[in-house]
Amino acid sequence: MPRSEKQEVAFVSMLASALLAASKFIAALFTGSLGILSEAIHSLIDFGATIVTLLAIRWGDQPADEEHHYGHAKIESIAALVETALLFLTTAWISWEAIRRLFFGEQHAVEVTWWAVAIIAGSILIDFNRARALKRVAEKTSSEALEADALHFSADMWSSIVVLGGLAAVWVGIPAADSVAALVVSVFIAHAGWQLGTRTLGTLLDTAPAGATEVVRGLVNDIHGVLAIGSIRLRPAGATMFTSIVVEVARTMPIDDIVKTKDAIHRAVQERFPNADITVTANPVALDNETIFQKVMLIASRRNLAIHHLNAQEIGGRLAISFDLEVDGSMSLGEAHDTATALEEAIRTELGSDVEVESHIEPQPDRMLRGQDAPSGLAAEVSAALAALAAAHPRLTDIHSVRLRRNDEGLFLHYHCRCSPADTVENIHDDIDRVEAGLKERFADIRRVIAHAEPIGAKRHPL
Repeated sequence: MPRSEKQEVAFVSMLASALLAASKFIAALFTGSLGILSEAIHSLIDFGATIVTLLAIRWGDQPADEEHHYGHAKIESIAALVETALLFLTTAWISWEAIRRLFFGEQHAVEVTWWAVAIIAGSILIDFNRARALKRVAEKTSSEALEADALHFSADMWSSIVVLGGLAAVWVGIPAADSVAALVVSVFIAHAGWQLGTRTLGTLLDTAPAGATEVVRGLVNDIHGVLAIGSIRLRPAGATMFTSIVVEVARTMPIDDIVKTKDAIHRAVQERFPNADITVTANPVALDNETIFQKVMLIASRRNLAIHHLNAQEIGGRLAISFDLEVDGSMSLGEAHDTATALEEAIRTELGSDVEVESHIEPQPDRMLRGQDAPSGLAAEVSAALAALAAAHPRLTDIHSVRLRRNDEGLFLHYHCRCSPADTVENIHDDIDRVEAGLKERFADIRRVIAHAEPIGAKRHPL
């Protein structure tokens, strides 16, 4: 597998830390400086940390599999935690050695040489370069392991500056400055370890990124169709922020609209957090203002059943529901009755066991009808009858787009008419039903009459 940018920068950092550790140990050996020795140990630990980082990144870059559904990125957090422990161990040793030399009279002679100073100065330049490179890639890839390495090199750089200052003080005749510099170095290391450990533990404990929950909440609340937010769970793992969002939507909302709402949530969060792995769950809930008609239609649609002519009556304080249930015409009566009974029981469960529920079973066509235009003579005769019947109902004007077709079930008549936009649908529908009844009395072959009512002044409906 080719090395990624993360692996490349980690490998170079490993070589750099090895070089720094070796050169500082040599300088410490010949100068006797505790400050340089503490830096050498610091760099040696950095070398071990970079090895851990490189191995963690190679493992963490592996994709999710059957056993690790969220990938392997958290191995980087474990590596960062190991590096944190190493930083604190370094701090403890340096502090103890510095205190022993300062307060127990065990000062060692420190020989300041130009090449020791050159090694420390060179290490500062290397640390600065590596810290900047690691920080850049860590921010780009959200790698905690690389961020840990960047902290190591950054702390190493500042502590080297302190050691350099300590050597300068020793050179001018202040021997205790070397131990003081070592103590200051330990403070730098401890501070870096505390920062790294806090962030790493936050990731391992699935702490949501600061402020991210409120940002996601605001984005979700702005999505049309969301009634309430059930929960928001954010869990960082490497560069990915696993995001689980549960919202409530009206159970009367069409399935297609629920999908659109979920897609809108996903889109809004993804735009704000490009590295988020988002799961959206929409829980349908009942609304206080649902009508009886909405509840019954919803119960039927959930069972993939078509009903029409739904009526609700209040009889002596008792609710009575009736409707026509469409089933496959080839279905046996026993099976159809079982289907109707199950639907009726579901309605009683929703509305109350004392509700009266009755269904009328009728066949539903489940095939494409093959038809053709009726003969022109018959079409003209039916059109004339339609015009005459409609004339008796002043609400129905401008009869147009009349089409008569014949298929295996009989004659199907289609027509458009215009009505006052202020009139009620109920009044117009009653007149259309009367026209249909009159047509069926005159023409026994007419099976269906489909009338499309348009408001006067509206653009004609396209065919």
